[in-house]
Amino acid sequence: MTTGRIFRERISRAELARMAEERFGDWIKAVVDVSREVMAIGGDLHADDEAALLADGSRQRDLWGINLYPAETGGDWIEFDSMINLRPSEGNRSRGVDDEQIRARIREVVGSLVAPE
Repeated sequence: MTTGRIFRERISRAELARMAEERFGDWIKAVVDVSREVMAIGGDLHADDEAALLADGSRQRDLWGINLYPAETGGDWIEFDSMINLRPSEGNRSRGVDDEQIRARIREVVGSLVAPE
């Protein structure tokens, strides 16, 4: 099991691409804490990134799983797809992120932590 690394400061797309190549090729898993504005990247599973953030003080309801494609541009570089997003009791009935406001918040946090190159 590989636990994700928590990022509180900016990471370059080039570094993200290197991490992705080491893991899955052209993409990498990440979990975003929309409240604390931090992100864990690089776990084998989204649950591994989630566990790292929970151990760091995050709240479950603030965590959302995504996949990042560093070589892509525009909206295609963030994919909202993770088993940890399945939360029927909270109104999220898919592996995606059903609420557009939450998706927008995820994009903001990712944008603040990943430097455009």
